[in-house]
Amino acid sequence: MFDTAHFPNAKKYWYAGKFHDWNETPIHPMAFALHYGGSVFEGIRAYKTAKGPAIFRLPEHIDRLFYSASVARMKVPYRREDVSEAIKATLAENQLPAAYIRPLLFYSYGNLGLRPTYCAVELLVGAWEWDAYLGDKTEKGASVCLIPWRRIHRSQMEMNAKLGGLYVQSMIAGLEARSLGFDEGLFLNLEGNIAEGCGENIFILRGGVLKTNDKTESILEGITRASVIELAQDLGYETVIGPILKDELLAADEAFFTGTACEIAPVVRVTDGSNPGAIHREYAIGSGQVGSATQWITKAFKDIVTGQNPKYEKWLTHVQV
Repeated sequence: MFDTAHFPNAKKYWYAGKFHDWNETPIHPMAFALHYGGSVFEGIRAYKTAKGPAIFRLPEHIDRLFYSASVARMKVPYRREDVSEAIKATLAENQLPAAYIRPLLFYSYGNLGLRPTYCAVELLVGAWEWDAYLGDKTEKGASVCLIPWRRIHRSQMEMNAKLGGLYVQSMIAGLEARSLGFDEGLFLNLEGNIAEGCGENIFILRGGVLKTNDKTESILEGITRASVIELAQDLGYETVIGPILKDELLAADEAFFTGTACEIAPVVRVTDGSNPGAIHREYAIGSGQVGSATQWITKAFKDIVTGQNPKYEKWLTHVQV
């Protein structure tokens, strides 16, 4: 039996065309992806609305999943419509009014050479109730650490693909940051500019101007990030996309993370640990409290995902449970 303490209300998952009980394990231990990280995935959220659960920006997530698969040289045996229906069916099968949804394409059993020549590409979809990734820090504000390792560079890999193996770097960095007492780690890139968190994009606000960076800074351009850019412009903020210098972050009036898992998470303190040989210094972002602009954008975002802003109904895919 598998403990579902960290997968609340997960009952079944979709795999290879049918539903399996959460405790079933039909994947062989010699599956290629277990050994070499040969997988691509998406993190998707469904929110409770007056019309039932609604999946946020499902077509965009499906498009990125297939793009990631193309980067991993996967021949996906499903159409986009098939994957979309499997996701909606998994949400309905588990009778979840709101959920985190994880579709995963992976090289399965076949061979264990570095070329998965004889490995089929298979699809798995799970769904469960999951609060914001950084927990109560999404309201109180997070304390983050600039870690000494640089983010994988855009010249080394296609950073807009969600490749399972690339997340080993994020896993190690996140564990390191938490072992030092921080809520999350934050990467610089090889140029020494701000890249992204272990699984989040970052925004800063200074002098009323909202700024985030782009793929030239070795980031994954997140779907929540794109949504917040459009939302902020509609709210009247001047938005700038370009490199974020370390000193710009440390002198910002406000800062926040965005991502499907964390949604919108304020950053209120940053400790500069990017130079292992230097004394680590802590900086308060603005007042050291969650800023008013962050609160306003967060409130507007929550109204959208819960179906309370008709203008953005286009971003929601409603599912009958």
